Amino acid sequence: MSALKDKLKADLTASMKSKDEIRTRTIRMALAAVNVEEVSGRTARELTDDEIVKVLTKEAKKRREAAEAFSAAGRTAQAQAEVDEQAVLDEYLPAQLSDDELGVLVDEAIAESGASGPQAMGQVMKVLNPKVAGRAEGGRVAQAVRARLSA
Repeated sequence: MSALKDKLKADLTASMKSKDEIRTRTIRMALAAVNVEEVSGRTARELTDDEIVKVLTKEAKKRREAAEAFSAAGRTAQAQAEVDEQAVLDEYLPAQLSDDELGVLVDEAIAESGASGPQAMGQVMKVLNPKVAGRAEGGRVAQAVRARLSA
């Protein structure tokens, strides 16, 4: 069993005992998403910590997008609930790269792939994605690569 899944289960028990509703609800949702991912596909399998981080990253992105949508619609209470859930999920995710750190990795990937021009974006992304996995959102990475290649 993965260490991250064990930690989620232990934290769920602790949050239930301390009657922390937001934390309990969020961790339950995260474990449910992990379980769904484990049984999807042809055969059930145990996820690795890296795969669990990917699932949690997806869930955090959903919370961020929902919070933005609720804020835009003037529904501040729901937006705050989504932000609170995202904060709990962020505790289990690797630290996000700063713009400067991401820029350095993008430059290294461009140099490594020998790419030039916007049409070479796929080559750069192929080199870059394993380096930033879980530490930067795909859209943000693509935007940084696009900006560097067209400059």
